[in-house]
Amino acid sequence: QSDLVESGGGLVQPGGSLRLSCEASGINLRSYVVAWFRQVPGKEREGVAIQDVGSDVYYANSVKGRFTASRNFAKTTVYLQLDRLQPEDTARYFCAATKNLLYSEWTDVDKYDFWGQGTQVTVSS
Repeated sequence: QSDLVESGGGLVQPGGSLRLSCEASGINLRSYVVAWFRQVPGKEREGVAIQDVGSDVYYANSVKGRFTASRNFAKTTVYLQLDRLQPEDTARYFCAATKNLLYSEWTDVDKYDFWGQGTQVTVSS
């Protein structure tokens, strides 16, 4: 159903870490800009990080210094390392991909062609 599949979410205590994965099905992520979003119930999806085809990364200010996006050698899978997690990071995390994006519009969910179902991250003591 979805071209992208996220995994790696779970329950973690404040200060803990998780690593999220985004695996493509039917598309080659090597050719796509990949972004991470997160969403809590009743809220709009929030841009977290974006990684271009050359592996350059931009992070939202809310996660800068705590989250790290990366890609494997073949760039068929992308990762988001979540460190020093806070309760405010609790959300469902999604990856999204597109070939057509202006850097200034990376947080616009309408710019992305492919989405995963999301993986839940819950930060609680």
